[in-house]
Amino acid sequence: MKILHISDTHSKHHLVKKLPKADIIVHSGDATEDGTESKMLDFLNWFCDLDFRHKIFVAGNHDLCLDGEQIENLSVNCHYLCYSGVEIEGVKFWGFPYFLSNELNGDTAQFVAQIPNETDVLITHQPPYGILDFDDGNNFGRVDLLQALPKIRPKYHLFGHVHAGYGTEKSQHTTFINASLVRKNKIVNEPFLLEI
Repeated sequence: MKILHISDTHSKHHLVKKLPKADIIVHSGDATEDGTESKMLDFLNWFCDLDFRHKIFVAGNHDLCLDGEQIENLSVNCHYLCYSGVEIEGVKFWGFPYFLSNELNGDTAQFVAQIPNETDVLITHQPPYGILDFDDGNNFGRVDLLQALPKIRPKYHLFGHVHAGYGTEKSQHTTFINASLVRKNKIVNEPFLLEI
């Protein structure tokens, strides 16, 4: 199974051209720049119409209109993961968004604790601490997410959020991919194609 990973398109998704062929496309958050419903609908129309058998996405901190909302009635092969998972051809995906409201009220830690151990592909917007999360002298990843990974052992952890962290890194059990496409308000990076 081939998976194409993109993230942080920030309302510039129409500029993402000639996507490589894959079975599944994953967008790990910040589909919009300002989080309005109209911008999110524009993204969803684009994303759901892409020529992939399955589409999966999570929300990022810029996708404000999804905070507290459940999306229903998307096409049967387009999945919004919001503290939830989906199994496709035996591969178990789990994803959750990154909303500042959850950071402020402390809910994110409980969502990290709820990630199933049998997850094959973990999709978050925010990286784990110290992994592809460094920019402007700071690490912007989550410590509890980093601490949970040795128990979960996903084959892949897909995320974005820190644009300067674009790239891949491997540990003993997991390949980490930060697929932030936008840098300095332009699409400059390429999607990542992976196989599982």
